[in-house]
Amino acid sequence: MSARVKVIGGGLAGPEAALQAARLGCEVDLYEMRPQRSTEAHQTSDFAELVCSNSLKSESENTAPWLLKQEMRRAGSVLLQAADASAVPAGHALAVDRVEFSRLVAEAIANEPRITVHREEVTHLDETTHSITILASGPLTSSPLAAEIQRLTGAEHLAFYDSISPIVETGSINMDRVYYAARWDKGTADYINCPFTKEEYDTFLDALITAENVEEKEWEKLKYFEGCLPIEETARRGRDTLRFGPMKPVGLRDPRTGQTPYAVVQLRCENLRADSYNLVGFQNHLKFGDQARVLRLIPGLENAVFLRYGQIHRNTYINAPTLLTETLQLKAHPGILVAGQLSGVEGYTESIASGLLAGRYAAALAQGRTPQAAPRECALGSLTHYITHTEAKTFQPANMTFDLLPALNKDAMEPEMRKRLRDKKERHRIQCDSALAAFDGWMSGAGTHSTSLRAGLGGSHSLAETTAATELPG
Repeated sequence: MSARVKVIGGGLAGPEAALQAARLGCEVDLYEMRPQRSTEAHQTSDFAELVCSNSLKSESENTAPWLLKQEMRRAGSVLLQAADASAVPAGHALAVDRVEFSRLVAEAIANEPRITVHREEVTHLDETTHSITILASGPLTSSPLAAEIQRLTGAEHLAFYDSISPIVETGSINMDRVYYAARWDKGTADYINCPFTKEEYDTFLDALITAENVEEKEWEKLKYFEGCLPIEETARRGRDTLRFGPMKPVGLRDPRTGQTPYAVVQLRCENLRADSYNLVGFQNHLKFGDQARVLRLIPGLENAVFLRYGQIHRNTYINAPTLLTETLQLKAHPGILVAGQLSGVEGYTESIASGLLAGRYAAALAQGRTPQAAPRECALGSLTHYITHTEAKTFQPANMTFDLLPALNKDAMEPEMRKRLRDKKERHRIQCDSALAAFDGWMSGAGTHSTSLRAGLGGSHSLAETTAATELPG
């Protein structure tokens, strides 16, 4: 008989891990402390609530985010199925209706008979060898559970501050001052673009720099993640930093004038009704009153109605290079696996991906087998390899990029092929082909292309499907 798998956390990694393990034949207990105890950032008790933006990044072929999602789709990621089913117009990106996305995930969990949901806070971890636990409590892990993790790991946690972008009501946008476009015309023109002249940009920047921040608590030590800086922090690094960051106008020609603006703020659709938009990359740590005053200086947002203001919240993650194996197990306590942002991956897609792997690895352990890590040559394997092998002293969370993939072996290539590598797009295409081939080999080697994992969001499973599904790598 298989051991039960305990999954702690109902964000992104936890539900994916629970669904993977259940569809591979395991009985799963899924714990979520909300609504009994909430966090500084969550607004609901829903599974898979997207706290920051609503984007799962690029769907452009042969990009790093696309590669990661392609592997996840081939592995039967249930949350990615939910994202595809709740997608909203976002050019070449995969963005979702937050409410519909959470509803679909909750529906998939409710329709899985092997998952038992517990709405209660977990404050103790069982490190005994017979217990299998996936710790996916996220960057906002409660203090008692964080203390318990610290007891088991014997290591200090690292922390950075992540941010939430503001959301405006669509009807309050002055459409006469904005235009629809996608950067470099990639995908459909689904983004609303707010164009700045130099004078408008200078006025906005001066107001932003002098705006009042939320007061820092005595116990806080702000340590921002470089990939998600508040706009006011970016602005203080130089007057043009925003124009080379979230306000970059390159590739966003105004079709009304034929000119490229001096700077641009992009708005991305929030839901299927298209009644709200978020300010892309505009996370901030300003007081709400100052936010309203400063952000209404953006052309088109003079009378904006804000449905949500930007915020900062504390994110916690473990020192994965010191603590984790390539199968996401704690080295000192191999019955405990860590997934999601707590493990040191950064981003929605990456969190779901780590949950997918953790669920599969836990299923192998529960069924008495040794899990086989995803190969280094694929995106899932490279992401995990980074968080478990990078320099521990300087470790920061990572998104999936081409830099994480192993270098192509040029010596083994024909001269004509080596020439093709000089073209960046062609090089990335070759990297993606190589990664997907390695991933498919890992999957097919153990017969994991099962119908149960490829079932719909609420698909049921026959005994034959379940038997096929349990043939995991390793």
